[in-house]
Amino acid sequence: MPGVRRIRTSGYGGASAMDRPSRLLIFARRQRRLVKPALAGIVLMAAGGFALHVDHAMRSEQSFAPMRAELGRVSGLPVVEIIVQGRNMQPEASVLEALGVTRGDPLLGFSIEQARRRIDRLAFVEHATVERRLPGTVLVRLTERRPFAVWQNQGRFVLIDRNGQVVAQQGMNGKDAEAFAQLPLVVGAGAPAAAAALVDALDTQPTVRSQVVAAVRVGQRRWNLTLRSGADVLLPEGEEVPALARLAQLEDHMQLLERPLVNIDLRLPDRLQLRMRPQPAPDAADSGRPPLDHEQLPGSGVGKDSPSHIAPEGSAPTRRPA
Repeated sequence: MPGVRRIRTSGYGGASAMDRPSRLLIFARRQRRLVKPALAGIVLMAAGGFALHVDHAMRSEQSFAPMRAELGRVSGLPVVEIIVQGRNMQPEASVLEALGVTRGDPLLGFSIEQARRRIDRLAFVEHATVERRLPGTVLVRLTERRPFAVWQNQGRFVLIDRNGQVVAQQGMNGKDAEAFAQLPLVVGAGAPAAAAALVDALDTQPTVRSQVVAAVRVGQRRWNLTLRSGADVLLPEGEEVPALARLAQLEDHMQLLERPLVNIDLRLPDRLQLRMRPQPAPDAADSGRPPLDHEQLPGSGVGKDSPSHIAPEGSAPTRRPA
């Protein structure tokens, strides 16, 4: 028809091949939604790397101390609060002194690692952690070494923990001496390493434990118990649990722990040997018979034919410091 131009079309939708976008452009458009998350990831990785670098710098005492001080000065973040958790035995003043930070100091101006090491050296501290918490808090968490017993050795008294390690040299004559006096007293070489097993065995027999004032390690292999009455209980090597159960039964039936005895020998499982305290010789006209070294106790198997002397072993405990 005249006046009408024909337009040749090619391909889908009537557009020419020159009008279609390239495959690369189509791919870029489809991946556009992933560009922003990728950039954000790169930024976060860079920030994390910088933070690790700064943290390493803050932990190094010698190389980066000036950098830490400058960063603390320009940050404008002072320490507002210091929190100490898990403290019972260690005085708080000594923890704060070892921390080396006070309120108003720059929050970023000290070494966490060095502070932790100083606190770890305190007498009652087994492990410590130190944290900064923005905007102005320093948090100290303590795991303390709990005193388990008092060890007397060569006239000296020290506190030990359950593992037999010395907890502290101080405190035995101070304000905590009365509290420490309630702990079990163990005496002699090798006593700390074996104390936990003995104390656990005594805990199963509260009647016996209430009468025990000290435990003496004999030859680093067995125990003698010193009672409130002054008598010694000779325990067998490695058989403390059954021996203490036997002693508790004797106490229930015979009130043995209150009797005037020098020692109670439980080293033989099938025999009980008792040594009586010497008694003043009675007037011959009154008694008509010579005194006996031993008293016959019902069911004890001990009488006048028993040995008149059982040599005590180990060293006797002395009084704790007041």
